[in-house]
Order: sequence, then structure tokens, then C-alpha cells
Amino acid sequence: MARTPGDLTPIPAQTVGPFFGFALPYEGGPDLVDRSHPQAVRLHGTVYDGDGVPVPDALIEIWQPDGEGRIPAEPGSLHRDGHTFTGWGRAAVDAVGHYSFTTVEPGPTSAGAAPFILVTVFARGLMDRLFTRAYLPEHTEALAADPLLASVPEDRRHTLIAARDDDGGLRFDIRFQGQDETVFLSYPNTPQVTGPVD
Repeated sequence: MARTPGDLTPIPAQTVGPFFGFALPYEGGPDLVDRSHPQAVRLHGTVYDGDGVPVPDALIEIWQPDGEGRIPAEPGSLHRDGHTFTGWGRAAVDAVGHYSFTTVEPGPTSAGAAPFILVTVFARGLMDRLFTRAYLPEHTEALAADPLLASVPEDRRHTLIAARDDDGGLRFDIRFQGQDETVFLSYPNTPQVTGPVD
């Protein structure tokens, strides 16, 4: 029996997923630079839920400065022309929750600052995106002096620091809950799904 528009029952508001898996990824999204770039590095990891099970339909975005610590202000972040570094990328995870970007290692944005990549996570069940940081592991003095890391309990700081792979890549796993839950950040007055914070 066909239903008329008047018969439709309202449903609850949607969370941020899982529809983005086909709507938001775009060609070249994970490739901030080409793999042939002399400073190319792979940033990758797995997204896990609270039970330690990989999340198969998350979406990851990254924002970062270039290798000299300059924050790009290039228009057209979705455009990949092979030579313009926009500092922004987007990657959907695969069926086992793994994501991968080809980028450059960010430089410090000021003298003595700890270099990091800003990571944004979208996934089913979340009412809004989550923010975190992936710091580079070698900058021990800068990490020790970083104000944000200093504000995090010492036993949780490692969840914000990427691990170096044997091949030079960076591994940054994201855990929503449970043991080694990733530290997520909030930004006052950032517009949320529910509107700006007053």
C-alpha cells in the first residue's frame, strides 16, 4: 500500500554518519602531495570504537602547516594540481577502519613549538565531529613545553603523539573510548551541529 506525504512520521535528527562515506570523499582527497614528492610521508592509522573494534565507515580530515611551518592560505582545498600544498585532506577509512594520507611533515609554526597535524573525525553515532592532534614524536623538548600537552594528564599524552614506522611513516590510531582513548579537544565558540556556543 502506497503512503502519502501526510502519512510520514518524523524521525530523529541524523548524526554525522554514515552517509558521508559516499557523499564527502573526493578524488585525491588523501593526497596532500604526490608520493613522488621528495618530502612525502605517510600518515595512517586505524579508527577503533569503545570495544576496540575497527570502525568501517569513519571519515578523517587533516589540517596542517607545510614543512616550513607556514599555514597555507591557498584557495580551493579540494583542487589537486600537483604542486600547490593546501594543508588539507580528507580520507574515508576502509572496511577495517584504516585510513591513509600522503603529506609532508609539518614544521613548527613558531620557534620552539611542537609540530602537529590537526585531525578531525566523523563517524556514525557521533552528534558532531571530533577534534584531536597528531604530534610528531621526535621533538621531545618541544613536546615537553607544549601548553596543550601540559594540560593533559601525563598518562594520556601519548594518545596525541604519532608513532614512527620503520619506513619513516607516521602511525596515529584513534580510539573513541576505552583503554588508550584518544584525547579529543573542544574549541569554544566553534559552530556545532546544535549551533554556536554562547
